[in-house]
Amino acid sequence: MSGRTRLAICGLLATLAASCAMLPLVERPVWAAQAAVLLALQTAVGAATRRVPLARWLTLALQAASTVLLLTLAFARSRAVAGVLPGPDALAALGDLLQQGAQDVGRYAIPAPATPGIRLLLVGGVLAVGLVVDALAVTFRSAAPAGLPLLALYSIGAGLAKGHTGWLWFLTAAGGYLLLLLAEGRDRLARWGRVFPAGTRPPGFAGGPATTAGGPALAPVRTGRRIAALSLGIALALPAVLPSIGGGLLGARGRSEGDGPGGGTISAVNPLVSLQNSLNQPENREVLRYRSTSQSVQDLYLRIVALDRFDGASWRASERRITDVPSPLPTPAGLSPATRVTPVGTSVAAAAGYGQNYLPMPYPAAQVTAPGKWRYEPAGRTLVGDHGQTTRGVRYQVTSLHVEPTAAQLAAAPAPPEDLLREYTKVPSSLPAVVAQTAREVTAGAANAYEQAVRLQDWFAVSGGFRYDTEAAAGGGTDALARFLRDRQGFCVHFSFSMAAMARTLGIPARVAVGFTPGTPQSDGSVSVGTKDAHAWPELYFEGAGWTRFEPTPSRGTTPDYSVAQQAPVPDPGAPQPAPRPRSVPSGAPAIPQGCPPELKKLDGCTAPAPQAADGGADTGPGPLTVVAVVLAALAALLLPALPLLWRVTVRGRRLGGKAPEPTLAAWRELTDSAWDYGALIHDDALTPRMAVDHLARTTGLAGAPAEAAGRVAVAVEQVLYAPPGRADATDVTSVTADVAVVRDALRASAQRRARIRAVLAPRSAVRLLWAARARWARTTARLRRHGAP
Repeated sequence: MSGRTRLAICGLLATLAASCAMLPLVERPVWAAQAAVLLALQTAVGAATRRVPLARWLTLALQAASTVLLLTLAFARSRAVAGVLPGPDALAALGDLLQQGAQDVGRYAIPAPATPGIRLLLVGGVLAVGLVVDALAVTFRSAAPAGLPLLALYSIGAGLAKGHTGWLWFLTAAGGYLLLLLAEGRDRLARWGRVFPAGTRPPGFAGGPATTAGGPALAPVRTGRRIAALSLGIALALPAVLPSIGGGLLGARGRSEGDGPGGGTISAVNPLVSLQNSLNQPENREVLRYRSTSQSVQDLYLRIVALDRFDGASWRASERRITDVPSPLPTPAGLSPATRVTPVGTSVAAAAGYGQNYLPMPYPAAQVTAPGKWRYEPAGRTLVGDHGQTTRGVRYQVTSLHVEPTAAQLAAAPAPPEDLLREYTKVPSSLPAVVAQTAREVTAGAANAYEQAVRLQDWFAVSGGFRYDTEAAAGGGTDALARFLRDRQGFCVHFSFSMAAMARTLGIPARVAVGFTPGTPQSDGSVSVGTKDAHAWPELYFEGAGWTRFEPTPSRGTTPDYSVAQQAPVPDPGAPQPAPRPRSVPSGAPAIPQGCPPELKKLDGCTAPAPQAADGGADTGPGPLTVVAVVLAALAALLLPALPLLWRVTVRGRRLGGKAPEPTLAAWRELTDSAWDYGALIHDDALTPRMAVDHLARTTGLAGAPAEAAGRVAVAVEQVLYAPPGRADATDVTSVTADVAVVRDALRASAQRRARIRAVLAPRSAVRLLWAARARWARTTARLRRHGAP
């Protein structure tokens, strides 16, 4: 087996090893087998083109084209030309699938189901990394920089999976990279001579490193294996010995209250990924339809998840303990028996195209009956799908509590518990001072936390001069809130985020809820909820009422009665009188109707057919061109700083590998360029080779064996240039290249650390690339002038 073939196989194994870190992200690892097969075919294409041989960049181009062909066969064969070639329709199908995968990534929790879009992202990512690794390690003969894409592949899996990625995946990825380095080292050693098996030595060989008893491994390679094993052992053991080293790529999985039977943790997700896109959809596509026993559904917000973690730039859901779904659910935190509540029964049918891993429900839910695998998160009172469970086509029943506190009750609410107050009033030090200052100005003169909350709500919704605009940029960073308070235009995310943050600066526990407004009543008694009903609103905590909804977004949703209770209502003489609402005082857990409530039976709510989705999921993600541009930009950012290094390694291998037309002159050029890289300039046409070596010895202090080796190279160059053909042909190229290596090692050893680093990462001789480009441009312009001359 040739050295390049061995390197290609090791690069393949290294890529597959690093991709193992992605296994915990998806429920089924079938994609990994598909990626392994396609990666093997991609590697085989590279090996075949290198045997032709072709130019290196042409080899890379053919491998890239074969990658597109393989992805077309695997994911868009029905749209391909003749079922094979990736035509425009196939490329468009791959782009749509990439977009769907980007949506699914933001929609599902880990482990996510292996949807076609997610599989394309995973398989395509592995093939892209494999292509870069093969090009660097095999085509351009530089295995060390190949660790960068391998590190990126492992980092994505480790960063997303968090506790799911343990020491085993780190060991696998690191072992794959070390295998690639060892293969390259063995290949480099093999170029200096034959690798002798155990117990044999060449004639006249009296010393040197002994071989292993079991095979043809050289002692340096064997030492490299030992160093690699020791390094991996230290990397695994050191975090346990030094617990202060936290995080990083090899994070330890911490304990959780939910570990064990019936427990677990729920990872933080971003349910706001497509909220703005949903609001800007030209068509209001239905995602849910429900029937309710409520006399009026204007307050029946369908809540998906609560975002309670604020870092100054964004709100996210915390990682929380989850349990099996209890029946009934526990009494809501902070709800007092003195507060009026009304049980409401709701039957919901999700569209087949709506896939959300949280179950939309009225808040607070008291009992839930839903098919499938669902888990309960007590702090947010949410249900989250387990092992890829989503809302697609699910029909479920919810009994919730319509909590009706009065303004007087909220105004007289006692202080919240200390632990809740401490957790839900946290604001980072990076929060702009204008946020807290504006909150104090708006609420100046308020007698209690309730009045402060109402004044904040009215300032955003009525008196503050804010304008609702779904086209406003969502923005990011710690200055996003300050920009919104200055520009005063945005959509529900801006209003809810800002009011919750300002409430926290005032000492009021706050979080942000994400879900849907009540929707549009239909003629058959049901209510339709569409993509344009997507919404976010703040929830503030008041002891006695619990988490309480407010509505600061102008022209969206409904303002709760308790937040306007102090204003005199203006009756509408034409409006029908609402039926009296029942009153109940819960003690302990509220009374929950079991099974299907009678009211829903009257409305046929429990047996209503699930609506047919008019289209696929409402979420939109980045387009395929955006994804490709981001990937190319990331690769460019990784490879651009390494271009001088790659060029230097490539040129050195060609000069000292005996493949140059004049190998002795090429070796001399390598010697002079190496001296230049380490700070000694001997490129002077007035100097003979021997004079140049003398100058090198004087400026660098070269002496002893390295100086003698440089002198022998100079003599060999003079023989090639000036000796008769017979004597010039007798020059030993192997000894010349060996002498150049001795001189390079001596230059490196005598240079300072800064000079050594610069010689590797930013070699001075790389300016030859610029010179070559200038010369080519001059020849091209001269040729054009000649052809254009009359």
